[in-house]
Amino acid sequence: MATKPLMRTLAQWHIWLGWLVGVPIVLWLASGLFMTLKPLPEVRGEHLRLDSEAPAALLIEGSALADEDAQLKEMRVVMQEGRAVAILTTLDGVTSRVDFATGEPIPALSAQEASALVARSIIGGDAVESVTFYNANEVPFDFRRPVPVWRVALEDGTFVYVGRDTGAIEAVRTRWWRWFDFAWGLHIMDMSEREDNSHAILIGFAALSLMGALIGCVLMFRRRKARVKAAAT
Repeated sequence: MATKPLMRTLAQWHIWLGWLVGVPIVLWLASGLFMTLKPLPEVRGEHLRLDSEAPAALLIEGSALADEDAQLKEMRVVMQEGRAVAILTTLDGVTSRVDFATGEPIPALSAQEASALVARSIIGGDAVESVTFYNANEVPFDFRRPVPVWRVALEDGTFVYVGRDTGAIEAVRTRWWRWFDFAWGLHIMDMSEREDNSHAILIGFAALSLMGALIGCVLMFRRRKARVKAAAT
């Protein structure tokens, strides 16, 4: 006899939890479904890249950079336009490029050079609509990295971000990527930064949704017993 009041209580809880978490669950399912419609490499625009230059071997002893001062935090060696280029980052975050073989500094990319790089490295990259420069502290929201960049906007809505100091394509943002990013923000309930996937609101709604689902599983046995009893009579 004590089972019936318990089941009624669980049923009431199930209904109230359904009203409370119904909207978040719909958003999770809809955004999750949307994010599965295309594979991640295509979302990231990797299918648009034409360049295939691989990183060069890191041979500091044979380089003119062997005596670089101790303020150097990081050095990456890549192939750019058929030559080995060292991308240097100091402890205070300043990035620059030098010729790996000679140590000669390479000037920062101009708007024309950034546009030319996109034209030869991205499918459809010659259809440029605009080229805009952004300092590291004012980059667009869809880039979200403190790096000075040129944004080369293509006619199909794709944004290609080219590092002014690295001379490399830092990111490709298609229209689909921007919708994907919006869906991801909905999915983790963080529309401001779209980075925090562990916060109180998300954890709370996820816990309530799990509780509602578990109660629903328990109530399935109640309905099954009721059907069996009705069939027997």
